[in-house]
Amino acid sequence: MTDRIPPLAFPDLWQAVMTAAAGRCQCRGTCGKNHTKDGGRCPRTHAGLNHRHGGGTVHLIAAPAEPAALLLPDHQAAALPKQRLAAWCPDCHHRSQAAARKAQRAATPAGEPDGLF
Repeated sequence: MTDRIPPLAFPDLWQAVMTAAAGRCQCRGTCGKNHTKDGGRCPRTHAGLNHRHGGGTVHLIAAPAEPAALLLPDHQAAALPKQRLAAWCPDCHHRSQAAARKAQRAATPAGEPDGLF
């Protein structure tokens, strides 16, 4: 893995997560893709090239490993220990977060509608 430039906040924690992930996105399908062509795990690596949507460099992020925990407020997610974090490429992170929101909405019972009169 080349060009490991850590973020400004919590660089040591980010580095530990990236080392544990071997610099590769750890998504195993929570984003909605099965990643079967890549052994069941997203193929994107930190500082690798994104071959879709105009290319560009992929910058992995350290975020909660469990999809439901992706909905935690930022201050709670930042307090998680490194064992509960995973490396995510932006695409998988965004899609997994959206799937978690959808699952949360589906699990929440609909409330009574407000009366108009």
